[in-house]
Amino acid sequence: MTERPRPAPPRIALSLNKTTVKSRSTPAPDTLVVNVRAEDEDGIDSVWVQLAQEPPVGADGLLDPVLEGPFRLTVPPGFGTGTVLSVKVQARDVVGFRSERDTNVTVGP
Repeated sequence: MTERPRPAPPRIALSLNKTTVKSRSTPAPDTLVVNVRAEDEDGIDSVWVQLAQEPPVGADGLLDPVLEGPFRLTVPPGFGTGTVLSVKVQARDVVGFRSERDTNVTVGP
C-alpha cells in the first residue's frame, strides 16, 4: 500500500519593499508594498495582508496552485517615530487550511 500525501496548509513567502515607513497624512500617506507568494497543490482560495490594525487587503486565488503579486498598503497617520507596526499575511487553500506569516516595519522620521 502506498502512502498518500497528507493535506497541509499553504506555503507563504513574503518580502517588503522597505522596513522603515513614514506615518503622515501630508503631503501624501506613505505606502508599503508587500510581495506575496502563496502555494498549495490543492489551490489557493484567498490571501490577505494586514498592516497594524488597518482592515486587511485581500485577493482571490481563483483556486490556482500559486497566487503571487504585490499588495500595496497605506501607512496610517499618527504613529510616532520608533513605533513598530505589524504586517500579517494569511493564506487559505480550497480545503480550508490556513497559514500565517508575520513580520513588522518601524515608523521612521
